[in-house]
Amino acid sequence: MRILALALAVWATPVFAQQAFVTNQASDDLTIVDLATMTPLATLAIGGKPAGIAMSRDGAFAYVTSPEGKFLTVIDAVSRSIVKKISLEGGPLGVAVAPSGAPVYVADWFSATVTAIDPHTGRVTGTASVGASPSGIAPTPDGKLLLTADRDDNQVSIVDAATLQRIGVVKVGERPFGITIDDSGSRAYTADVGSDTVSVIDIAARQLVGTVKTGKRPYAVALAGGLGFVTDQYADAVTVFDLATLAPLAKIDVGDYPEGIEASADGRTVYVACWFANELQAIDVASLKVVGRVAVGDGPRAFGRFLRGK
Repeated sequence: MRILALALAVWATPVFAQQAFVTNQASDDLTIVDLATMTPLATLAIGGKPAGIAMSRDGAFAYVTSPEGKFLTVIDAVSRSIVKKISLEGGPLGVAVAPSGAPVYVADWFSATVTAIDPHTGRVTGTASVGASPSGIAPTPDGKLLLTADRDDNQVSIVDAATLQRIGVVKVGERPFGITIDDSGSRAYTADVGSDTVSVIDIAARQLVGTVKTGKRPYAVALAGGLGFVTDQYADAVTVFDLATLAPLAKIDVGDYPEGIEASADGRTVYVACWFANELQAIDVASLKVVGRVAVGDGPRAFGRFLRGK
């Protein structure tokens, strides 16, 4: 009986292979990829030119923004099915989930706001005012703060997640787009499209502490193995830099027009969505080489946190 009970306890533990949920803007859908085999598992029709993607920490749900359709799609990541679509105003682009699983935060490109949404009811629970054209959005690991990359104001807004009041602004490079926060919650990194840089922010001090030169038109940043990885859209490459010294170390050639990028849970692999190549590519962190690729939909963006299994 004890052996049976132990077996049932193990069976009840949620265990799943790591997967990628890749938004394909041109084909209006989302491709789910098994990362162990680099093969597609399913394709979900989304509509509205899907772009932003966020995954709940427990891997149960994925959330997709559709800027042209003006809605948020809630996806059951286990059954790979659409639960609901929540209508929004303006231009929903960046999306993130609180570490606790709720609310879901959506950056509105046109209204310079972030909307907090209860993913279960679909109700808007609050709104935060940020800078012009907010794009990337990320909560700190403790869920207390929310940071947005305000592209047209060349800044990052720092928002108190409990009150949705902006409590700080940090000036960064030109046209910041993607934003990534490290696991300690101490630093944030923006990909500055206009100045071909990554800006490094000390979150507690609310100040810029460094700048990294990248390739042409950086889009988003991933962190793994003490390194930063930046997708350079116009260079068809990923810039690699040292997180301690901020020195550029390498350039990795990838598919045409790389956009979304994220590191695996174990930090051994970085995954890149390549818009014109219509591929998801895998980079080995140790060798800094592309070690896998899989065809996805048309125009993959995967803007945000798109990996399940972290």
